[in-house]
Amino acid sequence: MNPLDIIRTYYQAGTLAYEVLVRHSEAVAAAALEAARRVPHLSPDYEFIEEAAMLHDIGICYTDVPKIGCFGSFAYICHGYLGRELLEKHGLPDHGRVCERHVGAGLYASDIIRQGLPLPVRDMVPETVEEQIICFADSFFSKTPPPEGTRRSVESVIASLERHGRDKAERFFRWLDVFGSAA
Repeated sequence: MNPLDIIRTYYQAGTLAYEVLVRHSEAVAAAALEAARRVPHLSPDYEFIEEAAMLHDIGICYTDVPKIGCFGSFAYICHGYLGRELLEKHGLPDHGRVCERHVGAGLYASDIIRQGLPLPVRDMVPETVEEQIICFADSFFSKTPPPEGTRRSVESVIASLERHGRDKAERFFRWLDVFGSAA
């Protein structure tokens, strides 16, 4: 399976959305593979990690974020579950779960209810080692300035996650202990 073939089904090469998605996904995939190589004792599936990292944000095409070239009708936070639905249609349910579970370092149904988020009410928290690695790696990269591919500092990641709840930062700290700070 070539993730770029699936991406090109929904994004036109050369557009802003395509360039932002692919550059971001390549940075996340590289960081995720770095992290996976530090935990061989956990038997991560390297091929799956690379594929799923490339596809984890595929649902952004359905969101309304003009600064990254996306002109859909959904709020950005919806891109995870929308990506899951999209990849399930392609027969990739495990890849789809990565899409859904990476948002905000993972969300519980109680978070969704408490914050009134426009999401299906269910737990969307990374469970497998591969899901955790991709979510961890994604935390270091933004799709907006500074330039895509610029790795955020651990301090920046923690500050960002704490705005969404101390539990998100604590989850990231646990991943940092397991996967290492160089993600």
